[in-house]
Amino acid sequence: MDEKKLEILERASAVYMKYGIKTVTMDDLARELGISKKTIYKYFDDKNDLVRSIIEMKVSMDAAICVNCMQNSENAIDDLFNLSKLVVEHFSNINPAVFYDLRKYHPDAWGVMEKHKWEFVQSMIQENVERGIKENIYRKSLHPEIMSRLYVSSTDAILNSNIFPWPEFKFQEVFIEMIHFQLYGMVNDEGRKYLKQKLQNETNV
Repeated sequence: MDEKKLEILERASAVYMKYGIKTVTMDDLARELGISKKTIYKYFDDKNDLVRSIIEMKVSMDAAICVNCMQNSENAIDDLFNLSKLVVEHFSNINPAVFYDLRKYHPDAWGVMEKHKWEFVQSMIQENVERGIKENIYRKSLHPEIMSRLYVSSTDAILNSNIFPWPEFKFQEVFIEMIHFQLYGMVNDEGRKYLKQKLQNETNV
């Protein structure tokens, strides 16, 4: 990718994630980036094209980071913990309005994110459940596909402002509660011992 195009993507992403998408006009963006609108339009057809390109960049980076995380986790519980930290870190600096703006005003970009969730993320969680069963720390009676679909559906619910209105409910707080809830539902006796020790170590850090 052209170096200048990548720079615009990264800097524009930071602006949108901070202020939301709808409220930032292309004039505002050009001013924030210290470049002309002509320079932006050299690389992107319009705002929709720019926003879609940002989301495509983000999901691609997210996938690479998650794969690396899975490969370097000691077991399935550690894997889910590490993935959860990445998700919390990723979402903690995003204005909640971004998700509403994407869904309502940028359906193409929203579609990219939905595809990522329901293909890559679901597959990743299904692999995690299968791994935990093989490692004998998750219950053997678990249905991996059902659990993966519950995970993705739960994240959708967390991002729904009608269910968890912001700022009364912070994403990271609700997400961590959800992960703990799901983990305790998935582990067997051996996994529960490991999970309790893991949580205790996390608390003592």
